[in-house]
Amino acid sequence: MRSIESKAKRVIFARFSEKDDLLEMVALTAREHNITSGFFFLIGTLKKAVLGFYKEGKYLPIEKSGPLEIVSCTGNISTKKHSEIVVHGHIVVSDSKSNAFGGHLLDKCIVDATAELVLVEVEGGILRRELDTQRNLYLWSLNE
Repeated sequence: MRSIESKAKRVIFARFSEKDDLLEMVALTAREHNITSGFFFLIGTLKKAVLGFYKEGKYLPIEKSGPLEIVSCTGNISTKKHSEIVVHGHIVVSDSKSNAFGGHLLDKCIVDATAELVLVEVEGGILRRELDTQRNLYLWSLNE
């Protein structure tokens, strides 16, 4: 196990609009506020959700049509080489019958009425991802 300690530096609030791509907007918000290490919470509604299920080195996409309620969406912001921002999120959505579906947050999750983001920048520890070739995943290196 590896761990580092950090503390909250800033909190950014953002509201996304109808037809926005959820993952793109979280990344854009982080870039606009120059956040390279942090975590986020998100609620709202979706017209369409694309969830990922990790299997054998890749994410298998699972598409759900809306309207859908975002029951929970949490994740973190980190970087890869050359300061490329990485948004790693997990999302749970429910349909009108309260059936819940969850998985990795992928591109093409399209906002319906609105989505509200709380993005917390951290300081005192750098969240950087490096390729784990055995798992074919970019995992935290957790350097201070």
